[in-house]
Amino acid sequence: MLSIGKLSAATGVKVPTIRYYEDIGLLPEAERSAGNQRLYDLAAQERLAFIRHARELGFPLDSIRELLSLSDQPDMSCAAADVIATRQLAAVNDRIIRLQALQRELERMLAQCAHGTISDCMVIEVLSDHANCLHDHHGDRRPLSSQS
Repeated sequence: MLSIGKLSAATGVKVPTIRYYEDIGLLPEAERSAGNQRLYDLAAQERLAFIRHARELGFPLDSIRELLSLSDQPDMSCAAADVIATRQLAAVNDRIIRLQALQRELERMLAQCAHGTISDCMVIEVLSDHANCLHDHHGDRRPLSSQS
């Protein structure tokens, strides 16, 4: 049995994140020691490693929940897992396309920079007026870090 600190060290998942995964039901509630310390078994460690790897691949928590549910049914067809992974691949491809458009726009802004004064700065001009952009990347106004 592992304490939450040892589980964290073994999986690379921070303690608050482990507690959060427990709170939202991705990890089962831990057993407790006589001193009320959380204790995790090998199955919890393996499940947490699964969650961490899925997060590293960009899967949203709802998809991870679905995949975990499927993994609890080993004799079931993997077609549902394939659908989830295909959906994630499409989301990654969409993000790549958006990021490439942003890359081209930033490269264009910098290439047009005259290295003069701020009053003539293409970076400031383009950021001040979206109409100066060549690419339509304003459809989703969330920051890229929160898009999934």
